[in-house]
Amino acid sequence: MPRIAYVNGRYLPHREATVHIEDRGYQFADGVYEVCEVARGYIVDMRRHLDRLNRSLAELSIDWPVSRAALEIILREVVGRNGVKNGLVYFQVTRGVAGRDFVFPSNVKPSLVVTAKKVDPNFQAKRAETGIKVITVPENRWERVDIKSVGLLPNVLAKQKAKEAGCQEAWFVDAEGMVKEGGSSNAWIVTRDGVLVTRPAEHGILRGITRTTLLDVIGKLGLRFEERHFSVEEAKEAREAFVSSATTLAMPVVEIDGRTIANGQPGSVTLSLREAFFDVAEKSPA
Repeated sequence: MPRIAYVNGRYLPHREATVHIEDRGYQFADGVYEVCEVARGYIVDMRRHLDRLNRSLAELSIDWPVSRAALEIILREVVGRNGVKNGLVYFQVTRGVAGRDFVFPSNVKPSLVVTAKKVDPNFQAKRAETGIKVITVPENRWERVDIKSVGLLPNVLAKQKAKEAGCQEAWFVDAEGMVKEGGSSNAWIVTRDGVLVTRPAEHGILRGITRTTLLDVIGKLGLRFEERHFSVEEAKEAREAFVSSATTLAMPVVEIDGRTIANGQPGSVTLSLREAFFDVAEKSPA
């Protein structure tokens, strides 16, 4: 089955899906995006992703390209046309196409692109059996990382550095040595007292949708939780560490900057969060 993409009102073969060279997303990174997990034929946490899309658009004064109800239909249609039962659906909104100028253009319709792809559901499960390795990098991004912008070059460089170091993720660290978040994930630890900790999401990190759903999972499982800053050193001394995102759920971290975490094996708390996640998450039939 050939892949199908949606571009500004048209469903097209993936290889023919293009945008104009003066789309402001291409020239200025003037746009935002979301990624939803598709699992067992459901789009996971779609309402929360659309809520965050709405916030990102509002922060950048970009209009919705279509109504929210229409976008829900488009997401389901793209998932269905690609036969995705387990995978991802990606949607991106930019300010639109206009002659190159830094100021906002007037009377321009935002651009909308939606793609979906299949992902082996066993891939991340197998990775979770052994966990991943993380490096830390100095924070070098703009302050508004709470907006899910397509301007991701610092994240790209951080994740490339992680790959070259034989790791799977990079954690951004602020000037005080406190962990902020990963290149494409939120960062967590479990203290030696069994308390889950992650940085507050009001400023300086993205309020991850999977992060938010994990808070629901934590409540359902009756686990202890603190929303506070934690240092790289505290993470290295933790009982467990993990990252969260739509593509990884709760993924165990077994090494940070070459330092083994606890016994070097995925922790029981992280694995319990993975096991309970699907049942707690909101599920919209695709």
